[in-house]
Amino acid sequence: MSSPRILMLARADGSAVDTPFRHAALNALDPFGDARQIAWLSDDGVSAGRVAFSGEAVIDDFPYSETLVVQAGSVLLHSAEQTLELGVGDSAVIGRGTRLTLQASPGSAWAFCALNLTDAPLRPGLTWLDPRTPLNPSAAPDAQILIGPAPQCRANNLFDDESTELRVGIWDSTPYARHGRPHKLHELMYLIEGSMTLQDADGVDTTVNPGDTVFVAKGAPCAWRGSVYVRKIYAVK
Repeated sequence: MSSPRILMLARADGSAVDTPFRHAALNALDPFGDARQIAWLSDDGVSAGRVAFSGEAVIDDFPYSETLVVQAGSVLLHSAEQTLELGVGDSAVIGRGTRLTLQASPGSAWAFCALNLTDAPLRPGLTWLDPRTPLNPSAAPDAQILIGPAPQCRANNLFDDESTELRVGIWDSTPYARHGRPHKLHELMYLIEGSMTLQDADGVDTTVNPGDTVFVAKGAPCAWRGSVYVRKIYAVK
């Protein structure tokens, strides 16, 4: 496993990113096989990257809990209980153990963050991540790392698995800046609105704009600068 890093997974305009990917299945049960491009794979079961897939996959028992954000094309998720039609910018969580059919239009691609814990309880079902869901007040960053006044933050966990501590939802914040510190959790971020810049320990900036998807590995040094309101989808573990 490489050192924890800030990894840009996809840009809204489809332009190339510097992140290295390797084509590989997460394991023998991976329904997407070599269509998966892995940027991060850790020994605690968390992986992140992207999938370029077209066609249909019928999956009896989805092997992970996986958050996906559509970056190109369209993806239809169909289970016995519901159907989700996802276009560019739409996102959802497929719970571990879900029986579903996935249909992707030609040229479809999505960013993903998956949690593969073989001994975890099943959590079947599909969860749409509504970008405009109502939010509740949440804690601001620790005062000792803030640069300037504390922001006003809100959040709503739309998928919350107590057994694995995987939480996926929507978060927003007024502008703020903070010093770098090791990231407390693995986090996938898809920016809905605003802009922010993440900086690593070497002073390298990663600016995230609407429609971009970035992954910050647990322990990665990461500072934050934002001069405008931001709203994002998050998946944290």
